[in-house]
Amino acid sequence: MKEKIVADVMRPLSEYRTISAESNLFQAAQALDLVQKEFEHHPQVHKVLLISDEHGEIVGKISQLDVLRVLEPKSKPIGKSGSLSRFGVSSRYLKPMVEQCKFWEKPLVDICKDAGKLKVRRLIHEPLEGEFVEADASLAEAIHQLALEHHQSLLVTQRGKIVGVLRQSDIFKEVFEMLVTCEL
Repeated sequence: MKEKIVADVMRPLSEYRTISAESNLFQAAQALDLVQKEFEHHPQVHKVLLISDEHGEIVGKISQLDVLRVLEPKSKPIGKSGSLSRFGVSSRYLKPMVEQCKFWEKPLVDICKDAGKLKVRRLIHEPLEGEFVEADASLAEAIHQLALEHHQSLLVTQRGKIVGVLRQSDIFKEVFEMLVTCEL
């Protein structure tokens, strides 16, 4: 049996909704809300939006969490408590620091009004090297990237162009099927 590669498991771009980098955060939130409602009725729907530039090329992705992060008035979190937990730093430890910084001095409604006008292009972080995987890469390589970098998905490239998305859940499904076959 031929061993599967990333291209065999990835989701093509056509399965995703896209939003223009020139859209504002309010429009992105509306689109993500619509995607969430679709997901509730059809779990195969993806809960992220792909961001396209003026040429229609995919330049990034945006999720519900990205929208919530924008609402952070200081724009940068003190630390990712999830990633810091492996060093013994808990959210309980971070809470007093967050309170001391008074992140939420303004009412949430005011923060939302201000953030809603931001252009999606300002929210795009240039994907790092570890956020891409080649379409012809092995699943073992993709698992390594997902686990090492703590990503929920990777952008799949072919000849330098984004052609799909490899989700953690799709890789897990493949691994589970292999485990069942091996009867560990």
